[in-house]
Amino acid sequence: MVYAIIQTGGHQYRVAPGDYIDVEKLDAQPGKDVELGEVLMVSGDNGVQFGTPFVSGANVIAKVVRQGKGEKLIVFKFKAKKRYRRKTGHRQSLTRLSIKEIVG
Repeated sequence: MVYAIIQTGGHQYRVAPGDYIDVEKLDAQPGKDVELGEVLMVSGDNGVQFGTPFVSGANVIAKVVRQGKGEKLIVFKFKAKKRYRRKTGHRQSLTRLSIKEIVG
């Protein structure tokens, strides 16, 4: 089984061809291909390659499926006995990617 561990947006993901992942927003239009070059590890037919910190010559090609937002997070600040309450929300901008192939 061919898979890789990539890094994007400060997070690490284990991906294989055919997978769908949600990453922090990338500046790309839906339907376009993006190349993710920060590959930390590649596992394939000819063994496992680890990078220091990245595997040289390895790339992951992915297609942008859509741009969207994640689930709403509630941020509630409270101080006891001081009548202080603040309620706000946050929705992270996300990009859904479809992994096409792992090169290298």
